[in-house]
Amino acid sequence: MLVARKVPAVPALIVGIILGFICQVFVQGDTFANAFSALQGGYVMETGNAMVDNLFTRGGLESMMYTVSLTIVAMTYGGILEHTGILNALVSQILKLTKSAKGLIPTTIASSFFTNITCSEQYISIVVPSRMYSDVFRKRNLHSKNLSRALEDGGTLTSVFVPWNTCGVFIFGTLGVSAFQYAPYAIVNFAVPIISIILATLGYGIAYLTVKPTSTQQENIG
Repeated sequence: MLVARKVPAVPALIVGIILGFICQVFVQGDTFANAFSALQGGYVMETGNAMVDNLFTRGGLESMMYTVSLTIVAMTYGGILEHTGILNALVSQILKLTKSAKGLIPTTIASSFFTNITCSEQYISIVVPSRMYSDVFRKRNLHSKNLSRALEDGGTLTSVFVPWNTCGVFIFGTLGVSAFQYAPYAIVNFAVPIISIILATLGYGIAYLTVKPTSTQQENIG
């Protein structure tokens, strides 16, 4: 119901957790101790059927700590790079070669892909470039959704192509197929970044903070 009403994700998740807790205690008749235990460690079903038990034994904060810890590490790494001045030094050198929006968006995509290769983590490939280029996009009067789209195209989609990236390792561990084997068939993952670079180079689909680009912005497009 909350999703249908377009309630933001965080409040909707909080309401869902609270309602689940209430249902476990007052509807299913479980204890408060077990309810809090389920929040931390998840629900464990013991029916005697291995398939059913494996299907319904899920959840809890502990099951999400791997993802949460990676996010914390990525944010910490990005903060260190920013406050030590490394980000500013990198951006200043990169921007010497990037004078317009046509070059800035492809550069962001390439930076995210390069971070995937060097840091081996999808979250870092999104957090670090976003910190690098957020001020630049704003100064050039480019809407933040341009940056968001570039990070998605260069960071999220390309992570599966790096065998030593956490995404590539997860897929190999789950399916037993290496990145080199499935890469030719991951059409969306390599087609979208290419299309995004082409459209940015042509100046198509670039959103500005103002309704219409000024003369200076028009020069930046070219």
